[in-house]
Amino acid sequence: MKSLKDIKVEIATEKHLKYIDDINDAIDLASKQRGTGIARRTNEYLSKKINEGKAIIATYGDVFAGFCYIETWQEKGFVANSGLIVVEEYRGLGLAKEIKKKAFELSRKKYPNAKIFGLTTGLAVMKINHELGYRPVTFSELTMDDQFWKGCEGCVNHDILERTGRSKCLCTGMLYNPAWEKPNFKSVNGIKKRSLLDLIPRLKPGMGAKKDKSVKKD
Repeated sequence: MKSLKDIKVEIATEKHLKYIDDINDAIDLASKQRGTGIARRTNEYLSKKINEGKAIIATYGDVFAGFCYIETWQEKGFVANSGLIVVEEYRGLGLAKEIKKKAFELSRKKYPNAKIFGLTTGLAVMKINHELGYRPVTFSELTMDDQFWKGCEGCVNHDILERTGRSKCLCTGMLYNPAWEKPNFKSVNGIKKRSLLDLIPRLKPGMGAKKDKSVKKD
């Protein structure tokens, strides 16, 4: 019985170029099974990602098991973790989560100030993204780079994206913004600002409803 601990998940290198056909075949099969989603990439494109150290691959011995790659947009202001695929016989082991985690870590290391985003139709991927800190967003919060959206042309639902002026499709947009982790509640002099939500739990029941007895009535 296969186990996650027996599967190697790592940054892809030149030695993994032999799996390019397997990767694209797995993408095609998954797209047909879902009836939606993953656009096929050219072998040259995937080879480039691997040679640039921008891909994560999973192998079970010498057998291909899963893959994901990263790409940048708008002068590296946005990073997408794309093409996540797990071969059917290796699903249900937590492999997709492990690949996504490695891709996320690689993205943060290479582009620490970039927003990380993705498009997905899979509930499992949405859950994984949520655990990593992604939030669902409208397409308007994602990159506006035409080259990114051009990559959707290979998807069977591309006509929906076009008809809606790239505002929506069957995919859900998800975004991680590193700024969400940075405190922005300090004033210029370093004093922490408190919001009303911070103060409410400290208020005593009925406080504010009573009149100030120190004020004399006319």
